[in-house]
Amino acid sequence: MSALTLSTSSATTQRADVVVIGVAKGAKGPVVALGGEAVDKAYGGKLAATLDALGAVGSEGETTKLPAPSAGLKAPVVLAVGLGEAPGKNESYDLETLRRAAGTAARALAGTKKAAFALPVDDAAAVGAVTEGALLGAYSFTSYRSSDSGGKSGRKGGGSRGEKDRDGASVPLAEITVVGAKPRDKAHKAAAERAEVLATEVGRARDLINTPSNDLTPAAFADRAKAAAKEHSLDIEVLDEGALTKGGYGGILGVGKGSANPPRLVRISHTHPKAKKTVALVGKGITYDSGGISLKPVGHNETMKCDMSGAAAVFAAVVSAARLGLRVNVTGWLALAENMPSGSATRPGDVLKMYSGKTVEVLNTDAEGRLVLADALTRACEESPDALVDVATLTGAMMLALGSRTFGVLSNNDDFRTTVHELSEEAGEASWPMPMPTHLRKGMESPVADISNIGERLGGGLVAGLFLNEFVDENVLWAHLDIAGPAFNDSGPFGYTPKGGTGSGVRTLVRVAERAAAGELP
Repeated sequence: MSALTLSTSSATTQRADVVVIGVAKGAKGPVVALGGEAVDKAYGGKLAATLDALGAVGSEGETTKLPAPSAGLKAPVVLAVGLGEAPGKNESYDLETLRRAAGTAARALAGTKKAAFALPVDDAAAVGAVTEGALLGAYSFTSYRSSDSGGKSGRKGGGSRGEKDRDGASVPLAEITVVGAKPRDKAHKAAAERAEVLATEVGRARDLINTPSNDLTPAAFADRAKAAAKEHSLDIEVLDEGALTKGGYGGILGVGKGSANPPRLVRISHTHPKAKKTVALVGKGITYDSGGISLKPVGHNETMKCDMSGAAAVFAAVVSAARLGLRVNVTGWLALAENMPSGSATRPGDVLKMYSGKTVEVLNTDAEGRLVLADALTRACEESPDALVDVATLTGAMMLALGSRTFGVLSNNDDFRTTVHELSEEAGEASWPMPMPTHLRKGMESPVADISNIGERLGGGLVAGLFLNEFVDENVLWAHLDIAGPAFNDSGPFGYTPKGGTGSGVRTLVRVAERAAAGELP
């Protein structure tokens, strides 16, 4: 990850390759935002006019590079990044606007050694937002890239300043300085440190999601969790196929039985001696989803390494809680399996006996995520957590409802659903509260088992939530996040979001844990 420093020195004195300033949309053209005043002065007060002449308007996502004046700036280049509409008098920029602007700038500066970010940071929250956005935007997954542009070298990763990979993208921005942030101010320092932890752990989740399935089997994922547990003093337990069979985890075993790579259930937890609350997190970890016997059609398999994004988010959130020293116990459950077709695979029409004792008729083996989650949810409820949240790339139906950048929030408690939605928005992760209409339960009735794993086609994301609810103790506060849309970005990057794995859900889960630590959950 990019190196981070905080500086109270003027943007004009920063020894950097580039100084980043913000520019907003004003009534008569672009307006230099707070933080860029000294840079504007170096241009003789004509920076806004210069940007206007270059066609800049200050729209979100807009970037404009221009050479520094011959005197007045130590950095040779200025990058103006758009912030959108200028706030009103006595108003500040929205924190997510700052995150996105910083992320956009960091992506635009890939290949640069050092950049100084002179964006509006009028309080600790803004310091955190700029830091978080810049670090998230500087992310790059290079583990499988050869160092030369033609891909002939077998050497992985690395690269010098300005070097291009095979897609033409440069290596990430190496050093980030947040100008205007006070390293001796406790609030500023804490905000920056929190942002650095979050960016690192979102990066951990992104790395896992981007790793090809041949290298990230259920066992390999569990091994990574073991390594992190050792590093961060976390408790960990890994149930292999033998333990799962002995324990009666029919859902996880049923999904994984068609693969040569057997399933795992991982329990990883952060405990704090002064904690008064416990939060349980459950993540869907299908390390590759072919659809099983109900095979996915051509065009739907290529990105299915991302079907473990929920488990990646839970894993990263637990490590975040430990690194931040949150006064709450956080237990993560990673339900890991590979869904493959073979002679031993579960067939449509088969009946599985779940860990809860309930039986499920499997009518579609591509509705497998809810099966592994069901076992993990039941197990998590046995520990009577104060709140339980599961995260999963669960349904295409949720993508049809909410698009590719928003996840759905379902819950057995309206107040908790509202809280999780609000926390996700605070964290910068778009979500929307969704209902669980009870009449849809009838569609999952089975003539041979307690329930079937699919129901009505319409409202499929809501049906999946109702299925999961069957395996949650009614006395446990529970929410379900369907991150099928935002978990994997297969279009172009935007803001601080890269192409590929996004780490969706990590920051929301951390906010839930922080709220629980403060004793403020419903």
